[in-house]
Amino acid sequence: MRVLTIDMHRLERALDDPGPLEHYLDLHSGQFISLDADDPDAQTLHQLESDPERYAGIPPLDTADRIDMREAFLFDLHDPHAHPLLAAALQSRRPLRTFGYELEQFPAARRAWPIYEKARLHELALNWLMELGLEPAAETAADSSMPEGIRRRLLRA
Repeated sequence: MRVLTIDMHRLERALDDPGPLEHYLDLHSGQFISLDADDPDAQTLHQLESDPERYAGIPPLDTADRIDMREAFLFDLHDPHAHPLLAAALQSRRPLRTFGYELEQFPAARRAWPIYEKARLHELALNWLMELGLEPAAETAADSSMPEGIRRRLLRA
């Protein structure tokens, strides 16, 4: 496995982005490229097409994956009142929206969900990198304690 410095938080957000942007990882530098699918930037598009082996498209989670993640969360949830309502929400016509709405009624579950979701997204990101033969470089203590906004600005520079 090849070690590469990668902003794991950004990779996790890209996996969880259902929006119109397509995200790519530069396999040489670890940098990210985002491309608006509706209005692609010609220069960025040329960059991606000129060296396709260098860039890997980051596959966003689809609705089924998002529902599966919430169902897995329910297995770890030990609230006899929340579990049946949240399980029923995932069977509704708009499962993701209904799940979020029902989650608001249970403070402990509402606090547990983002923690679970972040851990699961991190796991999915690591698995995806492993499929590419990559391993993220370990963050130093200074990097992990640095506020996200400052870290993001430094990475852009």
